[in-house]
Amino acid sequence: MHPTITNMQSVVAKGDASAIAPLLAEQVKFMPPTYFATWTGRDAVAAVLGHVGQVFSDFKYRRVMGDGNDWALEFQCKIGDLDAVGVDLITLNDDGLIETFEVVMRPHKSIGALREAMNARVATDPAFLKHKAALS
Repeated sequence: MHPTITNMQSVVAKGDASAIAPLLAEQVKFMPPTYFATWTGRDAVAAVLGHVGQVFSDFKYRRVMGDGNDWALEFQCKIGDLDAVGVDLITLNDDGLIETFEVVMRPHKSIGALREAMNARVATDPAFLKHKAALS
């Protein structure tokens, strides 16, 4: 398994943006499951993933599939008292850093709970205002 994927599995659920950032390419693109938009840039994506790691509980990867630069990591977690499953679709660049990170999840009710929890978190995080420009 690629070392970046191995490292990501150990840090993503901890909600520590400073541990996630070194795994990301400078112009990483992150597509969340909660809306049709893209976050671009290492600092912004690390901040978003840091918050997600604090919203999810009982997070664990169930299966990892891939080779080379393309990976799919199936996970399960809880958002409040709701169960969710999803897949992280990751493409690494030639330097082995995460270049694109797309998340697909189900069920719909859990995605709504994630959106609400994330909106509440970022609304109270003054540092997050500087990242708004990274959303397209």
